[in-house]
This record gives sequence, structure tokens and C-alpha cells, in this order.
Amino acid sequence: MASLFPSSDDDTADMPELSEINVTPFIDVMLVLLIIFMVVSPLATVDLKIDLPAATAKPEPRPDKPLFVSLKADRSLYLDEAPVAREQLGSLLDVQTGGDRQRTLFFQADKQAAYEDVLGVVDALRQAGYLKVGLVGREGG
Repeated sequence: MASLFPSSDDDTADMPELSEINVTPFIDVMLVLLIIFMVVSPLATVDLKIDLPAATAKPEPRPDKPLFVSLKADRSLYLDEAPVAREQLGSLLDVQTGGDRQRTLFFQADKQAAYEDVLGVVDALRQAGYLKVGLVGREGG
């Protein structure tokens, strides 16, 4: 009865040599590594306390009539120089801009303002449909 596997070295001499590499295991390993990196990469965020420096970029030219949204350290909100409630911000912006939601707004926040309050104002601007918001900082370092 003939066996599928050669029993001696003489039988192996008749078998042709395989010169091709089986890449299937390599592909399997690469797919497993890809899945591992896809799962781990969102978890690799850095949580550091950072004191951000002043911007050193050259300031852009100012438009003819800029519209400023300001947040003070005491959480009071202003549209230009007039105080405004956060709930009324969208409707007052529509009045000031004539409904032009493509107009760039300039947002400035006090250095002592809480980050949560700053994000709250930016989110209120976004919900009102104003997506072009320029952040104002002091010049120099």
C-alpha cells in the first residue's frame, strides 16, 4: 500500500522542490495586527495639563466691521459690547449679521475663563449655524 508521506530519503529525491512562499500565514498575522492597532489607537490619548503659549503667527487683516463674541471670566457673554444671554445668542447674531451664517465671527475669551465655558459658547455658535469662528488671542509671546 502506498503511503502519502515518503518513508525514506530515497522517496524525497523524486519530489519536486517548492520555490514559492506560502503567504497566507503572513496575511493572517498582518490582519490580526491591523485589528489590534485599530482597537488600541483610540485608547492611546495623552492626558496632560498644558499651559498654552501665546500665538506668534502674524495676525490676519481685520474686516471692515468685525463682530466679536466675548466671554469674561465671570461667565458673562457679550456680543460686541452688549451683554447677551447664551440662549439669545443665536437670534441676536441673526439680527447683527442679517442672517448671513457664512460670516466669520471673532470669539475671545478671558484667560481665566473655564475651558468648559469656552466650549459651551463655541457649541452655542455651532448650534446657531455659525461655523466660521476665529479665535482671538494676544499677539506676541
